[in-house]
Amino acid sequence: MSNHVLVIEDLKFDSEVLKAELPVLVYFWADWCGPCRLMSPFMEAIATTYSDRLKVVKMAIDPNPITVKSYKVEGVPALRLFKDGNLVKSHEGAIPKPKIIEWLEASLSA
Repeated sequence: MSNHVLVIEDLKFDSEVLKAELPVLVYFWADWCGPCRLMSPFMEAIATTYSDRLKVVKMAIDPNPITVKSYKVEGVPALRLFKDGNLVKSHEGAIPKPKIIEWLEASLSA
């Protein structure tokens, strides 16, 4: 992924997600996850398209058990959308890019 998607870990979650000025889409993934590899380009495209109103971060689940447990990530790929430090929407499992955009639009315009 390029510099549009920020890779974070447990120690940065608070500052990069919960205290962010923009809404934040957290993309939970794993190296061993085939569907995650399919969704990664979508996350980059979304980060580029929505850069003026959404921050996108990527978090590997295996080295970040604190955040994974806190936000009940049970499968990957998983998405969590945060606004003003609050979890407002969740999705687990692969999802096509048009559905991700529809999912985001409903929350960002609300």
